[in-house]
Amino acid sequence: MATHQEHIHATDDNSRGHLQGDCESCFGLCCVALPFAASSDFAINKDAGKPCSNLQADFRCGVHTKLRKIGFRGCTVYDCFGAGQKVSQVTYSGQDWRKEPGSAKQMYEVFPIMWQLHELLWYITEALTKQAAQSLHPTLKEALEETQRLTDHSPEDILKLDIAFHRAKVNELLLQTSELVRKDAVTKYKAGKQGKTYGRGADLIGAKLKGADLRGAHLRGAYLIAADLRGADLRGADLIGADFRDTDVSGANLTETLFLTQVQLNGAKGDASTKLPPSFTRPPHWDISKA
Repeated sequence: MATHQEHIHATDDNSRGHLQGDCESCFGLCCVALPFAASSDFAINKDAGKPCSNLQADFRCGVHTKLRKIGFRGCTVYDCFGAGQKVSQVTYSGQDWRKEPGSAKQMYEVFPIMWQLHELLWYITEALTKQAAQSLHPTLKEALEETQRLTDHSPEDILKLDIAFHRAKVNELLLQTSELVRKDAVTKYKAGKQGKTYGRGADLIGAKLKGADLRGAHLRGAYLIAADLRGADLRGADLIGADFRDTDVSGANLTETLFLTQVQLNGAKGDASTKLPPSFTRPPHWDISKA
C-alpha cells in the first residue's frame, strides 16, 4: 500500500507516474461507481453503483482484450488519473467494497471527487515544469501541496469538500500558466506574431486543419471531434478539456502541448508518426503501420 509520504515524494520531482490508473491496485471502481448509457461508446446501460456485468471477482475486466470490438470503446479511453488506487489502497486501506459492503456507497461517492483532485494534480504538476511560468511556481507549489493534502483526508472529510470552489481556485492558476506558456510559444516559434485565434470552447467539429500551425493556440475546451489535425503543429497550445474524440492527429506534433492527457490521446486517431510528449503512450488502436 502506498503511504502518505510516498505520495508526497512522488510529486517532489514533478513525476506523474502515480497519476495514471493502476488497475491492479484498484477495486474496479470505474466499473462500479460510474454510470454509462448505451451509445457509440458503450454497448449497454449501467447505473452508478452497479457493477458492470463484465467485472470479475478479482476486479479485473473479463473482456478487456476485446472492449472496442464489442462496443465498449469508452472503457478504452478512460483513465482515472490514479484516483482508483488511491481510494482503494489509501483512503480505504485496502478494504474492498465486496468484503466491506457497508462502505460501498460511500466509496462510490468518494471516487469521483478523488478523480477531480487527481486531475488537478496532473495539471499542476505539469505547470511546474514550464519555465515560462516560473514566476507562478511558488503559488503552484502551494496549490499542489494543498490539493495533495485534500486527497489524504478521510472519506467523510472528502465528501464535505467544496470541490467546485477548489477547482475554480486552481483553474485561475492554470489560466495564468497558459497565458505565459502560450505567449512564450508565440515568441519562440512565430517571432511574436500570433496567427488565427480560437476562443474557449471553440466549435471545431470536423474542422479541416491538416498541417495547420497551431503553436501557442488557445484550444481550451475546444470541440475537435472528428477534426483533421494530420501533420498539424500544436507545440505550446493549451489543450485542457479539448474534446479529441475521433480527432485525427496522425503526424501531428504534440511534443510541447500544454495540459494534454492520455484520455485525449486514447479518444483520438493517430499513427507512428504522431510526435508525443515524454511519458505518454501510443494507444493500441492507433495505426502504427503508417508513418
